[in-house]
Amino acid sequence: MNNIEKALLEKIANLHKIPSGAFNIRSNGKVLKRASTSDVETVPKQDGSGIDVIVKPNVKNKSVHIPVIITVGGLHDVVYNSFYIGENADVTIIAGCGIHNSTCNTSQHDGIHTFHLAKNSKLKYLESHVGEGEGDGGKVLNPITQIYMDEGSEMEMETIQLEGVTNAIRQTFAELQNNAKLFITEKLLTSKNERAKTSFKVKLLGSNSKAEVVSRSVAKDKSFQEFRSDLIGKNECFGHVECDGILLDSARIVSIPKIDAASNQASLVHEAAIGKIAGDELVKLMTLGLNQQQAEELIIQGFLLG
Repeated sequence: MNNIEKALLEKIANLHKIPSGAFNIRSNGKVLKRASTSDVETVPKQDGSGIDVIVKPNVKNKSVHIPVIITVGGLHDVVYNSFYIGENADVTIIAGCGIHNSTCNTSQHDGIHTFHLAKNSKLKYLESHVGEGEGDGGKVLNPITQIYMDEGSEMEMETIQLEGVTNAIRQTFAELQNNAKLFITEKLLTSKNERAKTSFKVKLLGSNSKAEVVSRSVAKDKSFQEFRSDLIGKNECFGHVECDGILLDSARIVSIPKIDAASNQASLVHEAAIGKIAGDELVKLMTLGLNQQQAEELIIQGFLLG
């Protein structure tokens, strides 16, 4: 790997070298390196479009890295990955995509990920998206995440997308059975003329199922963000969606909530707040010696990453 590829891997997956254990690293539309273990298999799909990650039952405290990097212009990379988390397993999957594009041609990655969580399994899924490079070509990332959770399973999903991604359409679908629990945190920062659209559709099918979706976003310059949520409760369940946005300059944020209680036992809540940085916070930091730009950056950092 060259220095650009190494830097991207560090940013999106905190990798300083090829990891141990099971992993799959994809570079410019092809597999760079892949490995399996006795506990976790990374198996290429027969048509070459992606991989199956198979975590065996009762596997604990294992991590799987599946990053994607793109360092050329004009590439449209599409990959389909499926994840099978065995009964009573407890693992972490670190994904993400980094695009370094120094050309005038658009580079794009569409990652379609499908998760199947078996009974009483637990999964922590981390996904970071980075766009960089001095070229005028687009850095486009369109992730689709599909989640199917069996009885008693739990999933924690954290997605981060910071400045540099010119266009993104982020879609997440989930279905939860009895006693399943899903926790999603999204952190998003756009600037310049960047556009990002996010949609969540969560079906709480099982008794005592629970879903919490929290989105924290900052829009700067002339960027645009759209947040859509569709929370459906079909049983005795609890669902909560929270969308908090900070708006700067001439940017725009649109939040479109939908909650659908299809059972009188469903409890569904949506909260949304969009506004500018509070003036008293700026004043307080500026009295400590920061200028306005430094104060804003510190507040944004704390809001998104704190």
